Amino acid sequence: MKKNLTPDTPPALPRLNSSRRHFLRGLGVAVALPAFECFTLTGKGAGGVKTPPRRIAFCSIPNGVQQDNWWPSGEGSAFVLNRTMQPLEPYRDSIQVIAGLNHENAKPGPDGGGDHARANATLLTGVRARKTAGADIHLGVSIDQIIARKIGNRTRFASLELTCDKVRKAGQCDSGYSCAYLYNISWRSETTPMTPESNPRLLFERLFGSGSSNDRAASHQQRQRDQKSVLDFIMEDAKALRRELAYNDGQKLDEYLTGVRELEQRIVRSEQFGELPEVAMQVPDGTPADFGEHMDLMFGILALAFQTDSTRIATLLLAGDGTNYAFPQIGVPEGHHWLTHDAGSHPDQWEKVARIDRYYAEHFARFLGKLHSMRDFDGSSVLSNSMIFYGGAIADGNRHTHDNLPVILAGGGGGSLSPGRFIQCRPQPMSNLFLSLADHMGVDDLERFGDSTGRIGTL
Repeated sequence: MKKNLTPDTPPALPRLNSSRRHFLRGLGVAVALPAFECFTLTGKGAGGVKTPPRRIAFCSIPNGVQQDNWWPSGEGSAFVLNRTMQPLEPYRDSIQVIAGLNHENAKPGPDGGGDHARANATLLTGVRARKTAGADIHLGVSIDQIIARKIGNRTRFASLELTCDKVRKAGQCDSGYSCAYLYNISWRSETTPMTPESNPRLLFERLFGSGSSNDRAASHQQRQRDQKSVLDFIMEDAKALRRELAYNDGQKLDEYLTGVRELEQRIVRSEQFGELPEVAMQVPDGTPADFGEHMDLMFGILALAFQTDSTRIATLLLAGDGTNYAFPQIGVPEGHHWLTHDAGSHPDQWEKVARIDRYYAEHFARFLGKLHSMRDFDGSSVLSNSMIFYGGAIADGNRHTHDNLPVILAGGGGGSLSPGRFIQCRPQPMSNLFLSLADHMGVDDLERFGDSTGRIGTL
């Protein structure tokens, strides 16, 4: 006899074979899927309630910020975003602006010049980099890799390391410091940085490719010859899955596949413009000519990686500290690093630095928008289940200060954070923040990190 269902008793969802249905497969391709309501999920909270995974990302910005246009007014929940952060207004209730954090080991001390390389190296390690341009580099393990050691085995990729800048691990870049310090923020060990990926296409194929290297190469070549999307190879499997899904999950699948296709089409379009030089640097092979488009692509792929639970830990170096990018697209033809110096006596330079800071914030806001629009299996947003650090280890780019650093923490951390605030901490190491974030990611056995002196308190 059929059991009558009341309006408060939804019909049972179909149980899919999760070992097969976390991916759509085709020739050399495995496209990871978002979390569907009908998947068997392993994460459970109090009372056996299934909970979405928490994600964490660290996004670095270069050359400090123009202070007068950065810090909000007011305090606590009664804060007002300043000019630089205005693009983040739609997500005001999802961010915390944090003041009072310092990086003592980024200061010159006995090492003299090289603030940019030293700051970049210290950012996620809290450790003073050994000053050398040779092979004897020495730093510390970065917080993302400490978290990856604990929970990285829960996803296909323990962590992702991305960059919109050069990829360098050798040579001299800043006053006697190795380029390894300037172009890497993720460190696996005291002597080994995690090489980031700068090419959006290679990153995309790394995430959505499968099989042997020959299969991946054949798939890539065929897609290029036939001008087909990676999705064309898995559409048969997608159609079969679509028939098994409930209405809400079917819509989610359609939206997800559309998003992946649009992203790949943007990558193809960006490559058609070729490689154009920018101020003071060579554009990496295969990257868009426009820096803003490059940022959007890397942010977009990172969002997909979080949505599909391909990884829960990532770093994105938007530009190495000391970068001299120009921004003619916003009326700033001069190099960023050059503009930050002697700007106190040239108000027009400060104005342009503020414009650059806002430009970065606009692209970060688009990333938050993507995460906000993505739904986890319980209906909550991916942003609400994430912790996204955005900041740098230089405060004032003119004076190379490392106190009261620019920091934004976005996301709700799966309900563990209280965003929508401007927090003015007592002066303390930024390492305290990272120690607290590690706690929220389930790393419960970490007593100290970098130069930490304790936890930051309530976030």
